[in-house]
Amino acid sequence: MSNRALLFWMMVASLAPIIWGSTYIVTTQLLVENKPLVASMLRALPAGILLLLFSRQLPSGIWWFRAIVLGVLNIGGFFYCLFYAAYLLPGGVAALVMSCQPIIVMLLGTLVLNNKLLPRQFIACVVAAIGVALLVIKPHSSLSFPGIIAGLSGAALMATGIVFTKKWGKPQDVSLPTFTGWQLVVGGLFLLPFALLQEGMPTHFTIKNIIGYSYLSLVGALLAYVLWFKAIEKLPVVTVSFISFASPIAATLLGYLILDEKLNALQLLGAGVIIFAIIISQQQLLKRSTTTQPDALSSAKN
Repeated sequence: MSNRALLFWMMVASLAPIIWGSTYIVTTQLLVENKPLVASMLRALPAGILLLLFSRQLPSGIWWFRAIVLGVLNIGGFFYCLFYAAYLLPGGVAALVMSCQPIIVMLLGTLVLNNKLLPRQFIACVVAAIGVALLVIKPHSSLSFPGIIAGLSGAALMATGIVFTKKWGKPQDVSLPTFTGWQLVVGGLFLLPFALLQEGMPTHFTIKNIIGYSYLSLVGALLAYVLWFKAIEKLPVVTVSFISFASPIAATLLGYLILDEKLNALQLLGAGVIIFAIIISQQQLLKRSTTTQPDALSSAKN
């Protein structure tokens, strides 16, 4: 893949975590309070059903099992942990806790995909975590231990989902929206009984609630996950996992723009450090694509 194509797909991939960065502000400002399971289910299931109504294609053979596994990893379990952490922790702190995801992806990648561990990428993980801390940690923030556990669990689920999505890919005769729809429906159905039994559906929805749930389902799930799975198909898993650091940047900027939160010098430095970490983590990949291009050209001439 050329550098131009690599950068293009990295930009496409960044759209998903940027959208997900809005989850924190939407959860706290627009959704029904203290119903993370309901929020997770309503985010996934309607979007998945909509995609399958258009495609009218179900999994077959081994893909029933794979769709269930990926749906629970990428959607059901991850959504619950994400919303639970968002309810119990400040949005930026939740993002910081989940910033361990690239490390998990790297370790799983060596076991499942036979990827090589690069010291540069470990250093980039540490640098990125420092950047997230500078960006989102605020003085006197109260930290919930269950919220931290939920954030760490969400990071592990998402990392595992990324790796196995890369390993299995998708069936050749299945479109990306259909592949996404399978997982959203599985994740939504996984969450449905827990949402009904543990929380129950709200007795009524306000206009504000309807706007919030509709945004999270149509934009935060349907659109964002189609882009995300396309990025996993095109890019190395470590590249995709590092791009997820765009989420805390987006969350912080939205807080500044919408909630009139203040950005100090440390937060601006943190954003710069995160971007720097993403760049250094991908330097080896950019060099590799640069060196392979002349080889391809010379072989074409011969």
